[in-house]
Amino acid sequence: MSVLADGATLFVVDLEYVVPVEQVEPLIEGHMDFLKDCYDKGLFLASGPKVPRTGGVILAQSTSRAAVEGLIKADPFHEAAVARYTITEFVPRMTCDALAG
Repeated sequence: MSVLADGATLFVVDLEYVVPVEQVEPLIEGHMDFLKDCYDKGLFLASGPKVPRTGGVILAQSTSRAAVEGLIKADPFHEAAVARYTITEFVPRMTCDALAG
């Protein structure tokens, strides 16, 4: 069984903090809840902070860019306007065995 859903495309969601990290930290718990919910739904495959900590990266799967854009609006970081999001869609031509199933 594949980790990737049938018909899904992959998206790299790049978050860049637009405020000092001290203003981001109070929102971390809510952001983590948002991430967990998306993992539980099978929408996110990987995520984590950048090094140095200027934002984060999410690897998501969805059937449309519009769905990812809508999903991101529920992130507390987005709601509080502490991060800018860049979404890059790509079609995987090759994957590791764990993703391919």
